[in-house]
Amino acid sequence: MSLQLTGIHHLTAITANAPGNLRFYTRTLGLRLVKKTVNQDDTSAYHLFYADAEATPGTDLTFFDWPVGRERRGTNSIVRTSLRVASPESLAWWKQNLSGENVATEEIGDIGGYPSLDFEDAEGQRLRLVSDGGKGDSHPWAQSPVPIEHQIRGLGPIVISVPDITNTETVLTRVMNMRKARDYASPDGQGQVHVFEMGEGGPAAELHVAVQPGLPPARQGAGAVHHVAFRAPNQEILHQWTARLAEFRLPSSGEVERYYFRSLYFREPNGILFEIATDGPGFTADEPLETLGERLALPPFLEPKRAAIEAGLKPL
Repeated sequence: MSLQLTGIHHLTAITANAPGNLRFYTRTLGLRLVKKTVNQDDTSAYHLFYADAEATPGTDLTFFDWPVGRERRGTNSIVRTSLRVASPESLAWWKQNLSGENVATEEIGDIGGYPSLDFEDAEGQRLRLVSDGGKGDSHPWAQSPVPIEHQIRGLGPIVISVPDITNTETVLTRVMNMRKARDYASPDGQGQVHVFEMGEGGPAAELHVAVQPGLPPARQGAGAVHHVAFRAPNQEILHQWTARLAEFRLPSSGEVERYYFRSLYFREPNGILFEIATDGPGFTADEPLETLGERLALPPFLEPKRAAIEAGLKPL
């Protein structure tokens, strides 16, 4: 069997308002803050991880907190993040609930084969709730303000925008072993979207590629997405991906130890940053499951600098 990614691992976006971000993703969207740490390459910035009750790989939506202006939207970027819920009934609940929180939403409709609801956070982070039909495991959080049956179950399809798909498709299919599944018209009227699936497929294991040559290149800022990560079951499989990228002469970071997982970074041909990350060891490597996210967690190599790091962070 060929080397396979098993789905979306996490997605990392950018906020310029960490306290507001924390309120929205935990109180409005009902996710659990499972890790409060710092960007390991820029320790002046928080790195906040939101996920399900057990911090399961494939449920992590994460944010770097940087003092930047708003994103300039465009192509060569990740343009929408999907979050899975169990049913169309949940989408109806969410539409009403978000409206009650003064969050504008689009109408519920079929997008790319899934009942969907589009909306944005206060910084313009583009989000989409999709119904996955309740398939697969879920780990609801008992302390979430969202009723268990409507809670977000994990990440769904991630949408990227490119001006030309030719070389991107080659990397996705020949290097990353994804399968072309189907196409659909982009709901914003800007071109066709091509669906690529990995592993067992389904909404937790799809990358949607919108071809939009009429858009200017995006510029990252608050409301933008920094990168998307794909799942490798373990470190041995990650080593195989490292060798595979080298075999195709695709430049990469080499393997990076992130403590909670091990990572490999590279850019697809239109410049979008991809990561392959291991499922383990996970966020309980340094905190008990019961108290995840309650204190500032630092990987061992940053622990000696804790006092200086804490002094440089704004209170949440």
